[in-house]
Amino acid sequence: MNKTILLAHRPVGTPTLKDFKTAETEMPVAKDGEILLKTLYISVDPYIRGRMNDAKSYVPPFELNKPIQSGIIAEVVDSKNPAFTKGDSVSGIIDWKEYQVSSGKGLIKVDKAAAPLSAYLGVLGMTGLTAYMGLVEIAQPKAGETLVVSGAAGAVGSIAGQIGKILGCTVVGITGSDEKAALIKSKFKFDEAINYKTAPNLNSAIKQACPKGIDIYFDNVGGEISDAVLYNINKHARISVCGAISLYNSTMVPIGPRIQPIIVSKSAMMRGFIISDFYEKFPQGIKQLATWLKEGKLTYTETIVEGFDNAPQAFLDLFEGKNEGKMVVKV
Repeated sequence: MNKTILLAHRPVGTPTLKDFKTAETEMPVAKDGEILLKTLYISVDPYIRGRMNDAKSYVPPFELNKPIQSGIIAEVVDSKNPAFTKGDSVSGIIDWKEYQVSSGKGLIKVDKAAAPLSAYLGVLGMTGLTAYMGLVEIAQPKAGETLVVSGAAGAVGSIAGQIGKILGCTVVGITGSDEKAALIKSKFKFDEAINYKTAPNLNSAIKQACPKGIDIYFDNVGGEISDAVLYNINKHARISVCGAISLYNSTMVPIGPRIQPIIVSKSAMMRGFIISDFYEKFPQGIKQLATWLKEGKLTYTETIVEGFDNAPQAFLDLFEGKNEGKMVVKV
């Protein structure tokens, strides 16, 4: 039998395991023009939370009692499509199923000899591209500037900080534990790290870590952390808004500081983005990331959870900060 993970309920606030259910179906068979895929790795990402709501967004919401989808690495185990060969490894946004058939549309072949397959969900996939585009294309760092990254030990944040270092910035990371603070300084070479959970006054901690002020803020979390960062920005600062994980499970929109006076007085630029905004630049981004990875200038870490059935729990663990780097489920 073939397992599929479905959306059982639309969560109110923080999702729980009850919002998912597993169904079993017969094993699919590839027809003419199709390929049969075996799932190898599943990417769990914060954006999945938004698709669980019945709300208009940049991607359609999941349907109830239909499969969850995300980035997946799969192996072609049978092919009746001339563009694919048995044994090919592919990446794409597809269903949380152990096996599924596909026309091949939207799938990209990946080279398992060039990098571990899971890397194509992380540093060489949408995660790496999100960090690259959000920093290089939007913030346009210059050597000598100060970059602050929130969610700095996460999949995107850890790469954004490293790119900042490669481009000559002083990089300060904000994270949620002493262990993660040590990690981003030792492995990812951040200059400073702040544990927002233990800082008595986050505004003061940021000011101390950034004595020259902040030129670039790569925002992954929103909320009170971002409020504190904005109080410390310089004239002509650039704020690249990648995500707001601190607010994804809120049932009410919290009232925070009115940021417009800060943005105006500092002549700052604040831009939100989704990675598909930069689709045409994906090839150059992947090429640059791969080059930095090969040269040893860029590294990554993964939290790998074993077992298809554990994908929902791995997703929930993102909101508890239990991942270091990219969270991946190995099927």
